[in-house]
Amino acid sequence: MGRIFHGVHLTDDQAYILDQFVRLVSDVRPDAILIAGDIYDRAIPPTEAVALLDDVLTQIVMDHKVPTIVIAGNHDSPERLGFGTRLLARQKLHVFGQLTLGLAPLVLHDVHGPVYFCPLPYAEPPVVRERLAVQEATDHNLAMLAIVNHFSAQIPPRVRRVALAHAFVSGGKESESERPLSVGGTGTVAASCFHAFDYVALGHLHQPQSAGGEHIFYAGSLMKYSFSEVSQRKTVALIEMDGTGSLRREEFYLTPRRDVRCLGGYLQDILAEPRHEDYLLVTLKDTGAIFDVMGQLRAVHPNVLQVGRSFLAEGGKLRGPGSDHRRMSELELFSSFFVQVTGEELSGAQTKVFTDTAEAVNLKAREVQA
Repeated sequence: MGRIFHGVHLTDDQAYILDQFVRLVSDVRPDAILIAGDIYDRAIPPTEAVALLDDVLTQIVMDHKVPTIVIAGNHDSPERLGFGTRLLARQKLHVFGQLTLGLAPLVLHDVHGPVYFCPLPYAEPPVVRERLAVQEATDHNLAMLAIVNHFSAQIPPRVRRVALAHAFVSGGKESESERPLSVGGTGTVAASCFHAFDYVALGHLHQPQSAGGEHIFYAGSLMKYSFSEVSQRKTVALIEMDGTGSLRREEFYLTPRRDVRCLGGYLQDILAEPRHEDYLLVTLKDTGAIFDVMGQLRAVHPNVLQVGRSFLAEGGKLRGPGSDHRRMSELELFSSFFVQVTGEELSGAQTKVFTDTAEAVNLKAREVQA
């Protein structure tokens, strides 16, 4: 909540898709809703994001009477998210922000009996070492094992177990919009950390995907938050568990107010297309200078958010000239640079433009010196 996408505040888009989610809750009537972290986009969210979340959770918990379990992710402030947890729990809104030694499984019941839900909020390894007094929790994997062991010690044998965890499980497919869990080290955890659970609801990665087995699953984000997610189809996962812990998953697709799309081609062709209301990344094939390219595009397609030039990327990583640059003329240096950037040789007309411009600059420099 509170996400900004290339300068655009997405609160209205989030409200649009969350309204569909609330209607889905009303239709399906699940026994519980699990939200596995990154409730907000940043530690101090904007007020409109807080108000929207308050409205959505009020409808789910108060109007539809569906118990909801929420854990903090790496984007969240655990202290702020965890405010008033004991009061909220009385209304069946169970929020777990901070990792504490007193954290215990939450037990809910269905027709088959109890289900032990283990909320594993995101916590850095130093926090795990301090809060749980487990000095060997020196990385994310060992920290997750310590948290899982903390909960497992409180659960009786032969009961159904569900974990909510916010983590990067090894082998998961990333998107550009996710914030790394670790800088300068590994932030991944092994799927084997969760072998004791019948189901694991994961948060962090934005693409819906299993992680080491069908019982370990990322539901993904409700919306696309980067152009790398263009091909992803966002879902809400409905998990049904029988009395033995066997699972059946069904996915529901929600329709965004505006989709995220990529367009490519020449400027005039894209301007001739029917009006697009989606959020767009436009990659142009034009090689010449273009005046006010964003203004031209937005006059037809109002939600263009980013423009790229394909010829600028074709040259790859720039290298030094093939010979000693001190012995090369200005034209030879520029020609070498042009080939690396565009992948093409200078044409005769382009060569003339460069030489005329270079001569004019040199003449002006000589006049100033004189």
